[in-house]
Amino acid sequence: MKYFTKGEIFLLTGSVLLIISSFLIFGGNYINLISSLIGVVSLIFAAKGNPLGPLLMVIFSVMYGIISFKFSYYGEMITYVGMTGPMALFSLIAWLKNPYEGKKSEVKVNHINKKEIVFMLFFTLIVTVIFYFILKYFNTANLFFSTISVTTSFAAVYLTFRRSPFFAAVYAMNDMILIVLWGLASRENIEYISVLICFAVFFVNDIYGFINWKKMEKIQGTV
Repeated sequence: MKYFTKGEIFLLTGSVLLIISSFLIFGGNYINLISSLIGVVSLIFAAKGNPLGPLLMVIFSVMYGIISFKFSYYGEMITYVGMTGPMALFSLIAWLKNPYEGKKSEVKVNHINKKEIVFMLFFTLIVTVIFYFILKYFNTANLFFSTISVTTSFAAVYLTFRRSPFFAAVYAMNDMILIVLWGLASRENIEYISVLICFAVFFVNDIYGFINWKKMEKIQGTV
């Protein structure tokens, strides 16, 4: 527990209690609950630049893919199982290979230049267009928001792999899209409210992750 600050313990405890409470109130199956808990724990470690973050994200991606498949959110399923999960694994390897001053519990923050940003945006656009037609072919529910989710997810996993502080900010943008998606889903089945609340919790944690990575960036002198 000494590894986390009092604020981080409060954030993690509050997140876990909110997720469990929403599950007990609105129902759902246990895979929703377990995946949400794994996801929020992964975020607190990722916020500290700890490789355990992307490791747990690999597990979350598989479980979330199953949840998405059940509601015909094929975009979410394909994105997390086929992209976010594998990229989280690559990020884990990259983070382990780039520790800050030899500390395995903290990755070295990286600064990407404007050329790489342009490359990322161009590649993200291509991925978005390709996935739009794939999702349309499979009659994906709420196609527009599902496609936008692919866009933000790809940019976020790329930035995670490249160890940029902005990965958390883009994940926060993705969380907002997912709140809309699962809000629409909960109109048809109340048990998905617990998933909606899960991503609302993720949003707060990702905002904290971005703030903490910017602090790490200054401390490490990589600005």
